[in-house]
Amino acid sequence: MKKIGFLVNPIAGMGGRVGLKGTDGVAEEARELGAEPVSGEHALLMLRRLLDLPHEAEWLTCSGKMGADYLTESGFTHRVVYEAPQNTGREDTLAAAKIFSEEGADIILFSGGDGTARDICSVVKRTIPILGIPSGVKMYSGVFGISPARTAEVLAGFIAGELKPADVEIMDLDEEKYRNGEWAVRLYDSALTPFESTLVQMSKMMVTEASDADIVEEIGEYIEEMTKDETETLFLLGPGGTLEAIGKLLGMEMALLGIDAFAGGNQVGKDLNENGILKLMDKYNRTRLIISPTGAQGFVLGRGNLQLSPAVLRNIQRNDITIISTPAKLERTPVLRFDTGDAELDKELAGRGWFSVVIGYRLSRLAKVEI
Repeated sequence: MKKIGFLVNPIAGMGGRVGLKGTDGVAEEARELGAEPVSGEHALLMLRRLLDLPHEAEWLTCSGKMGADYLTESGFTHRVVYEAPQNTGREDTLAAAKIFSEEGADIILFSGGDGTARDICSVVKRTIPILGIPSGVKMYSGVFGISPARTAEVLAGFIAGELKPADVEIMDLDEEKYRNGEWAVRLYDSALTPFESTLVQMSKMMVTEASDADIVEEIGEYIEEMTKDETETLFLLGPGGTLEAIGKLLGMEMALLGIDAFAGGNQVGKDLNENGILKLMDKYNRTRLIISPTGAQGFVLGRGNLQLSPAVLRNIQRNDITIISTPAKLERTPVLRFDTGDAELDKELAGRGWFSVVIGYRLSRLAKVEI
């Protein structure tokens, strides 16, 4: 019988909706801004899906919100091997990973982001496979399932002996630079994870857009026409290099890694958090979202733009979401994905499995959607 070490990073992902672009070192600030924990909720989604699959295993975990609470709520028999304090930190993740290793865990399942993945990997290296339930603000590493439900399917495949471990990259973003508008993603290590390409995300591809400058300008002209035709509409522009270039064409001062807003020919918001977006939306009858997928991974929502929460997205019509990409980037992105944290919303956004992507001036292409 497989032995699973299970831990939840209680603060992972809290900084996303309040616009902090991560929670490393700023958990208290996130709480003061009204951030709510998300990693436990995602862990529950994963465990509930696992109940419908082959899942006979021995569970090792941490006390309380660091693991045991969610296994108890889901009905999984488990053994607590690490007593977590009320307020957990990086040292608790490191200690738990060490104990899981000493207890002979066959795999470590965690709910968190890249920071949690790095910490676990620093302890176990490549001796034990690790698998992440996507719950952080930053998830560029290759150890994460595409969604909590898909993570359950990966784990079930591993338990049944159908999925074997493969080498993947552990990536992370420097949060301090990220908050200052710099994109500094680096390779930290490699890890083993049960791999199935349709269920586990690839490491984010840093697609160079320089050769596509003319195409970005074409897309910018199209977006500019759209904004001139709809002066009473609020336009939200997502993060990323493509959108930054387009925002500059509109005369906006863009936050490379944030959510910015434009209406009536003027910039009306910069680097907005969830509450800031909702307050702005109340002032307009219609909101349109312009966004670009992450290279290779294909995530349109749910990675690096958690400010666009289900509460925000449910007030935007599907046909008011414009996905943009250069042809080169789209070519390297086999499918588009939505992981908003709301499974029903993800299905609504996926529609019939296709989404039109703007790839030039009044030029679009249908892209396949998977959730």
